[in-house]
Amino acid sequence: MTDTAPGPAPGPVNTVRLLLADDEEMIRHGVRLILRHADGIDVVGEAANGDEAVRLAAELRPDVALVDVRMPVRDGLAAIEPLLALDPAPRVVMLTTFGDEDNVTRALHAGATGFLLKDVGPQELINAVRAAAAGDAVLSPGVTGTVIRRMLQGGTRPGTDDQGGRLKNLTDREREVLVMLGRGLANLEIGRLLGIGVGTVKTHVGSILEKTGCGSRVQAAVLAHRAGLVD
Repeated sequence: MTDTAPGPAPGPVNTVRLLLADDEEMIRHGVRLILRHADGIDVVGEAANGDEAVRLAAELRPDVALVDVRMPVRDGLAAIEPLLALDPAPRVVMLTTFGDEDNVTRALHAGATGFLLKDVGPQELINAVRAAAAGDAVLSPGVTGTVIRRMLQGGTRPGTDDQGGRLKNLTDREREVLVMLGRGLANLEIGRLLGIGVGTVKTHVGSILEKTGCGSRVQAAVLAHRAGLVD
């Protein structure tokens, strides 16, 4: 049976409205407990399959949909497209125990904002939801490695091989941020490590993408590895 919070009650201006979709009730219960203790995150609905997730997202208009990959009726991967077709569309983050390359690349190519493994810690999960709501790509460190390996093997390339030419216009700070992108860190984590605000990190990331010709954070992460900035 699917649980739905009673009505989309208004919350603080910056409250993130979240829809949780997973066919395992115990998983939903655990994630709900973690997120309900997080400031600024409101779990507005729960679904047990992809069809219910799409229906509830249209009704409840969440900012973020946290969706399991393997579910009955319609799996999470198949739910990405109809979720993103909604207006407004939620940011879709896949949450799963299955981190194989095929699932990861299919989810990201379908437009998912992120991909998290279910072994992430509570604070990592909270940070990921907040980052996704802010438009930040979210990948578990292990998943980042999977994506980068696939790209480095020739599946998707960030562009020209002239790494030196693409990096020469970066400032020292932008190089620091690029290294952290290569490690799969979200803006919030980068800001904490560098002692700067998230808005400043976003500005640096935008400048990095523009100067290097990368179309996404993932492509920038691949560039960092191909340029030898990250082991």
